[in-house]
Amino acid sequence: MDVQFIHHGAREGVTGSCHELKFPHGRSLIVDIGLFQGAETSGSSHHNRGSANHQEVDFPINHIDALVITHCHIDHVGRLPWLLMAGFRKPIYCTQATAHLLPMVIEDALKVGLTRDRGLIEGVLGVIERLLVPVEFDVWQRIDALDVSIRFRQAGHILGSAFVEVGIGSTSMPTSGTGFSLSQESDKRGQAEASPRVVFSGDLGCKNSPLLPDPAPLERADVLVLESTYGDKNHENRAERQERLQSVVEKCMRDRGTVLIPAFSIGRTQELLYELEDILFHERQNNPDWKDILVILDSPMAAKFTEKYKVMKSLWDQESKHRVSVNRHPLDFERLHVIDSHDEHQRIVHYLQQSGDPCIVIAASGMCTGGRMLNYLKALLPDSRTDVLFVGYQAQGTPGRDIQKYGPRCGYVELDHEKVWIKAGIHTLGGYSAHADQQELIEFVQTAEHIGQIRLVHGDSGAKSALAEKLRESGYEVCIP
Repeated sequence: MDVQFIHHGAREGVTGSCHELKFPHGRSLIVDIGLFQGAETSGSSHHNRGSANHQEVDFPINHIDALVITHCHIDHVGRLPWLLMAGFRKPIYCTQATAHLLPMVIEDALKVGLTRDRGLIEGVLGVIERLLVPVEFDVWQRIDALDVSIRFRQAGHILGSAFVEVGIGSTSMPTSGTGFSLSQESDKRGQAEASPRVVFSGDLGCKNSPLLPDPAPLERADVLVLESTYGDKNHENRAERQERLQSVVEKCMRDRGTVLIPAFSIGRTQELLYELEDILFHERQNNPDWKDILVILDSPMAAKFTEKYKVMKSLWDQESKHRVSVNRHPLDFERLHVIDSHDEHQRIVHYLQQSGDPCIVIAASGMCTGGRMLNYLKALLPDSRTDVLFVGYQAQGTPGRDIQKYGPRCGYVELDHEKVWIKAGIHTLGGYSAHADQQELIEFVQTAEHIGQIRLVHGDSGAKSALAEKLRESGYEVCIP
């Protein structure tokens, strides 16, 4: 079958994920509809799309019969309200866990970018609820309007995250352009297995992540649309990451300062709580001073998602379930304090400026583009007792990237149009990335019995080029759209 790939986002960077799969009959499905962040632009436009006020859907949608969501991070679902405003009213397919988490993500996106009117928010969420089609992992779901079947496989990135396989019902032979020839293969595994297959990776997670199962192996793909966030890097040893986290916490204890951890509300926050609980559990048995340290979760969104993670314990990995069975609670432990109100948030910021009590603060946003973390940074970056710990990717044009770049040389960062000088210690723990690194991406590809073409998206140009070179060395056909 002739299929065309149109990348409406995450083609030149790592936010705004949105990929269209267009069929010869002129109908399409799209995979993800993410928010643009930082300095990144859409795949079809060159004006800046980093502002929440410039997220309009600028491509035609009348021919689109389905939206498939790989997971509910904001850079994969945040433009859904704008898609609805453009008139989209077709089915939205996702995993059951994603359907459970999605309304909170969209509500937050609405409040930040569009409206705080409760009636309007409830109206949008009601439309989404009517359109959602939750699908179990590893089960083929038919989309009759497009003559395709889709299947979600475990991606190990956040709870409910998936890579999605699209089995196409009939074939023809394209030759050039953005189309790709899918030759039908026959085997003994049934119609969905025998169909030509396109796979969208979404965001692939790392192996041995806390709470989450490892990504499922890739069976085969005539075309694989593959993320490349860390296509040019291999993470630090993940087995040692908790030790490195502990070393930063130990510095916090010595300095009587604050560790600031900007973290996304879903995934990274829960992993950090999991490992901080383990550090504190063991240290407090031997050192009474560790009883003083407080872990603050200052993000209403993260707190809500953490509650959802606790409700969906059945999806955790075996190690996490074992901790619960011996009466340890990795997401709800002693000395974990959750802040709800803005007034309490302001009091805590002021208190940490004045006090000498060791404290770890986890707050949004992950790239320091907004949220409560900005107030902590403005107050505490000029304090040498402070340590800022980055555990996730910082996109170009975000304050997080600037702090990473200029902090170690005692530079400054602009926050809310204010110049804030940086005296805090700046740390980056690559082992905490929720994204697969170069080696894990290559291993994911190598698990497949057949790969036709690989299309690299969701990465900076250097990351895509480095991964493409490695894959081509192994004999794969690679395209960078």
